Amino acid sequence: MDLARYIRDVPDFPKPGIMFKDITPLLRDATAFRVAVEVLAVPYRGQALDAIAAVESRGFIFAAPVAQTLGCGFVPMRKPGKLPAATARAEYALEYGTDAIEVHRDAIGPGARVAIMDDLLATGGTAAAAARLVTELGGTVVGMSFLIELDFLKGRARLGAYPLYSVLHF
Repeated sequence: MDLARYIRDVPDFPKPGIMFKDITPLLRDATAFRVAVEVLAVPYRGQALDAIAAVESRGFIFAAPVAQTLGCGFVPMRKPGKLPAATARAEYALEYGTDAIEVHRDAIGPGARVAIMDDLLATGGTAAAAARLVTELGGTVVGMSFLIELDFLKGRARLGAYPLYSVLHF
């Protein structure tokens, strides 16, 4: 299935000069959504993952059903101040600013095998921050998966130490 045909370009969002890759047409189509989840699960079949960690919010859309498919846990990484218990925090640069993510300190234990998942790999800042949090909490990042990779932003180079898997390249 050609999942790329379900990705809509939205110019000048969230600010002028950005070409936003909108996944909502893919989510609206039950078959395309199911195929995307199945394809994102492929690299981790048989790897005995403890969890899939995903960054708020679009990463949750794919990571939760992939975790369920693989029979492992799901760890939400959220914007600051959104989690109720003690958290660890990592800051990162976006292609259009800066931000931070947090995760519950008890979400990932020592030795946990964790895959990181998000809808999009751009500059790699978000994924690098997620990897720092997993490592800080004693986990091992076994790989990173993305529905979309924006090749021209070279985020992959920033994440070279980890096995990376992207379904679509733009």
